[in-house]
Amino acid sequence: MRIGIPRESRPGETLVAATAKTAAQLAALGYDVVVEHGAGAAADQPDTAYEEAGVRVGPSADVWASDIVVKVNAPTEEEIGLLLRGATVVALLAPARSPELVERLGAAGVTALAMDAVPRISRAQSMDVLSSMANVAGYRAVIEAAHEFGRLFTGQVTAAGKVPPARVFVVGAGVAGLAAIGAAGSLGAIVRAFDVRPEVAEQVESMGAQFVTVDMEQEVSADGYAKEMTAEQEAATAAMYDEEARAADIVITTALIPGRPAPLLVTAETVAGMKPGSVVVDMAAANGGNVAATVKDERVVTDNGVTVLGYTDLAGRLAAQTSQLYGTNIVNLLKLLTPEKDGRLTLDMDDVIQRGISVTRDGEVMWPPPPVQVSAAPAAEKTAVLPVEQAPPTPPDPRRRLYAAGLAAVLFLVLATIAPASFLPSLTVFVLAVVIGFYVIGNVHHALHTPLMSVTNAISGIIVVGAILQAPTDNLAVQLLAGVAILLASINVVGGFTVTRRMLNMFQKG
Repeated sequence: MRIGIPRESRPGETLVAATAKTAAQLAALGYDVVVEHGAGAAADQPDTAYEEAGVRVGPSADVWASDIVVKVNAPTEEEIGLLLRGATVVALLAPARSPELVERLGAAGVTALAMDAVPRISRAQSMDVLSSMANVAGYRAVIEAAHEFGRLFTGQVTAAGKVPPARVFVVGAGVAGLAAIGAAGSLGAIVRAFDVRPEVAEQVESMGAQFVTVDMEQEVSADGYAKEMTAEQEAATAAMYDEEARAADIVITTALIPGRPAPLLVTAETVAGMKPGSVVVDMAAANGGNVAATVKDERVVTDNGVTVLGYTDLAGRLAAQTSQLYGTNIVNLLKLLTPEKDGRLTLDMDDVIQRGISVTRDGEVMWPPPPVQVSAAPAAEKTAVLPVEQAPPTPPDPRRRLYAAGLAAVLFLVLATIAPASFLPSLTVFVLAVVIGFYVIGNVHHALHTPLMSVTNAISGIIVVGAILQAPTDNLAVQLLAGVAILLASINVVGGFTVTRRMLNMFQKG
């Protein structure tokens, strides 16, 4: 079967559905791949790059006559007419918001697979285009905000005075929000974030940001997406949004509800109360926007000097990287759909992933798919239930420790009595070393044991020296013990330095 990669017809689009690298990976699955002339030019993928990768570059007619057409954006009405009946088209179709497109695809008798409908389950993470693009877009949102802000993000103390750090408020802690938090934090800003899903608080705080809480009842999401807020929740968060936005220098909003317009979170009154020079990046602009002043794909400056960016092509502004990520998502999907690697696409409607992305199949409308219930909440702890007839175990007698300590003391006294006078100081030092070592190592977190032991094992060199000093004696038992000590301690020394070298290599580039 032939896979066609057309040039995107959307005005200003910079992305391509397959880079030279991913196109070669598709060919390795047994497909004949053809890329339209100039399809990857805006993503730093010239025609020569495809040809060097062993992929054919051809005219538009050859691409649209393919068995499988892979795009970034949904095909236009004219492009749907170019598809062969029975062909398969793979793209970002937004079927929940585009019922007319679904009907046209069904009428054309094609199989349509929506890359933006991949279920959010662990097995499908490698195909999750929305996460790939949101990750890039969240990073780019901070870069755009920093450019408009025109000031330092990090705080500094200079001879000319103190420069306070910028304050960034991120609404929504999904993939895009977390990427924005990470980028802003790495630039030195003070980052605060809010999400209606309480389970993401730990992720926000792990990235060095402060999770803003609101006194309201929050439900754990069942599918990994934020739910539409109730009137009570909206009232509880409205005051918080107003307070945080007015105090922030940068506001980045990412709140989306699958299949619905974006909720309005930052009102016109709040924008009017923000500081002059503040910047708002509304990443939900494509779905209506979270900010009242947002205009899709435009830069707006309000009367009080607040810049509101409604760009919907944030991921496309890093075209080479985003195209590579999108192409990798496509490759992972085609690997699933080509189990035999024989260049033949096979759809299995019993597979939750394949069923979830199927919008139409041979002209039959398959949308919407059955719901996929995914819990993003931590699993509830199970309480062990003992049978009625089984009695709980009897706790150990605390006096056992006293008995053991007394017995050890008696044995020590007997040993001290019959042993030579020179043995007692050595035994005392040995016992104290064991006790101190136990409490020192026992109080170190288990995650630090490897680096700790890799260094402290070098102390075994002291044992090696001591054993060498004891070796020249006429006592055979002492000679054997010294030999064993030298062998084991030498293994510890060599092993310690070997582990240390391996850990240091993990932090070296290349």
